[in-house]
Amino acid sequence: MRHAAKVDANHAEVVQALRAVGAQVQSLAMVGAGCPDLLVAFRGLWYVLEVKDGRKAPSKRPLTPQQVKLRWGWRGHYRVVTSTEEAIEAV
Repeated sequence: MRHAAKVDANHAEVVQALRAVGAQVQSLAMVGAGCPDLLVAFRGLWYVLEVKDGRKAPSKRPLTPQQVKLRWGWRGHYRVVTSTEEAIEAV
């Protein structure tokens, strides 16, 4: 049985910022198994974003082994973002 999804503290802030610039955002955080946190559509293109809390030290926000596998095997746009600015820049 899967436990409640654990999202980073800045997850909602990133979603709100992306929507404010006109992006359509679907949170996938509850999927787990290495699935990226956000599916984003913006100006006719699709993006997947993994959200990490940039206020934490880099050692406190590593990718899980499943996330690493997906990141390096993904053929589309995939980006790890740690702030609203990085998320907007990514799309």
